[in-house]
Amino acid sequence: MKLSKEARKGARLLFNAACPNGKLDEAKIRQVLVNIQERRPPQSGQILHEFHRLVRLSIERSTATVETVVPLSQAQQSEVQSALHQRFGSGVNAAFSLNPDLIAGTRVRVGSDIYDSNVRERLARLRHGLSH
Repeated sequence: MKLSKEARKGARLLFNAACPNGKLDEAKIRQVLVNIQERRPPQSGQILHEFHRLVRLSIERSTATVETVVPLSQAQQSEVQSALHQRFGSGVNAAFSLNPDLIAGTRVRVGSDIYDSNVRERLARLRHGLSH
C-alpha cells in the first residue's frame, strides 16, 4: 500500500501525541484510536496503518531478546540488563530465552539490530569465507 504524504504526516503527529517524553503511553494510544474512529478523517485507513507501524517499531526498539544456550543466573541477567541500559537507554527491557542451536555464546536482538556472538554463527561465517 502506497501511503500519501498527508497520511504519513498525520500518523506521525498522532504518534508524537501518543508518546509524551518519547515513551509510549497506552492510554494515549487508545485515545488516538478512539478519536480516529469517531472522526473518520480522510485516508483514515492509511493513517491507521502507518500509526500501527510506528507503534510496533517503537515497541520493538524498547524490547531486547537475549538468547543463550544455558540459563543465565540472576546476577548475569542484571549485568546484561545494565549493559543494555548503557547502550540503548533505560527504556529497554530484556526478555531472556534459551536457544540450544547457538552452541555457545549469546544473541541479542533490539528492534532490527542483532548482536550475535555465538560459535554457530562464527563457524558459518568461516565456512562461507573459505568457500569463496
